[in-house]
Amino acid sequence: MIKSMTGFGKAIVELPGKKITVEVKSLNSKQLDASIKMPGTYKEKDLEIRSELAKILERGKIDFYLSVEISGDQSSYTINKPLAIHYYNELKALAEEVGEKAELLPMVLKMPDVLKTCREEIDEDEWSHVIKAIDEALIHADKFRIEEGALLEKDFTYRIGLIKKYAEEVIPFEKARVTTLRERIQKDIEEMTDPSKLDPNRFEQELIYYIEKLDITEEKVRLNKHINYFLNTLKEEGSQGKKLGFITQELGREINTMGSKANDADIQKLVVQMKDELEKIKEQLMNIL
Repeated sequence: MIKSMTGFGKAIVELPGKKITVEVKSLNSKQLDASIKMPGTYKEKDLEIRSELAKILERGKIDFYLSVEISGDQSSYTINKPLAIHYYNELKALAEEVGEKAELLPMVLKMPDVLKTCREEIDEDEWSHVIKAIDEALIHADKFRIEEGALLEKDFTYRIGLIKKYAEEVIPFEKARVTTLRERIQKDIEEMTDPSKLDPNRFEQELIYYIEKLDITEEKVRLNKHINYFLNTLKEEGSQGKKLGFITQELGREINTMGSKANDADIQKLVVQMKDELEKIKEQLMNIL
């Protein structure tokens, strides 16, 4: 089973006087790279939240948002009136100077440090509800990753199947290549020397030498083993993104060697098709946990 590193999860908890919303978004990354945004009241819980992210999502570029919506008269915000008045006067003078009319108050309220959050102590009972909401959002994100991983697994299986198919299509061209090689070497020798002086035994020795240098039997056997290893790894417990990445490197080596030994246009075309499918697999593997 494999998991994508792309995921999204959301959870809402309703408490007396407030509604807390937790959102988690994740993308691919080599390590756990978490960005946490939440009201200052909860800053002391930063390490605990990071621990939860690492436990459930393991790694990835994670954006974590925790927002609080106050209901009734329990607002925890105050207005810094001296600063607001200062901003208002500055904006009013600027508007008069450029000759424009503008609604200044909404602009003032958006200026830095005009609205201040009153520092509150975290109620442990409240936090127990919040941490449950965090875990719920993370579980939703993890489920999303599993579903995305299942789709990628189908794609990997399909593309690995194409590589295996192209490798099998090499066989008839490989057999014909020996005959073509024999005819070409014999023709070259006959053009350079008297055919009656041609030593048949030496000719066969030279032919065997070149055939052995161009032989791709070992590469095909190893390629097939790596293909089976890749497919088996897809089914292993836990996501195996890094391991699959190492296997694709080995697949690439065998395909490249086949290409360098091919000495045949038809085989080269099949090698290019194998390389194309392998590159598509590598691109998708970057998003696998």
